[in-house]
Amino acid sequence: MNSPHSTAHSAAARHLRVVEEDVRQEPVPPLVGYLVLVPEGTDPEALFAAEGVRAEFRPFPAREAREAREARQPLATAGQPLPAGQPLPAGEGLSIDTEQHTVEADGRQLDLTYLEFELLAHLAANPHRVHTREQLVAALWGYSHVGDGRTVDVHIARLRRKLGPQHRERIVTVRRVGYKYEPNRAPGVRR
Repeated sequence: MNSPHSTAHSAAARHLRVVEEDVRQEPVPPLVGYLVLVPEGTDPEALFAAEGVRAEFRPFPAREAREAREARQPLATAGQPLPAGQPLPAGEGLSIDTEQHTVEADGRQLDLTYLEFELLAHLAANPHRVHTREQLVAALWGYSHVGDGRTVDVHIARLRRKLGPQHRERIVTVRRVGYKYEPNRAPGVRR
């Protein structure tokens, strides 16, 4: 004798088999994205239409390309590399030696990691310039880095702690954008 439960179970099982068969019959292609660079003035839609490819396009403005290129120059000021051994303009009481890879704050040498040093040197080499988190990631980790801009926040926090109360506020947070370095900023002054 069939119970109401067994009838419901067998109906559900038949339905699951049908759904499973439908899923097997309709393969879904994997989602793959490609970055294609085309010369300025070229119509990308016409280029891909000839191949029968459906594509979506997002133009990459020249300004963004220039900013990304500048961000990849970690120890450059106005596009010119700093001479080896020349201290960076870090402000009173703070000395950044790019040749020795050292930082001194009020005569004491700071124990910075490689990335903390590079981050401070990059900011100090470009004083008063606002750097987005993405620019800093590109400059310090390169485009192969997997992660997000919050990684920069962690390194900034550690760097500020090591700089101490006299120098930490030279690294200024620009809300919702990123960071900048102000070499002559007085301690305790917030903007």
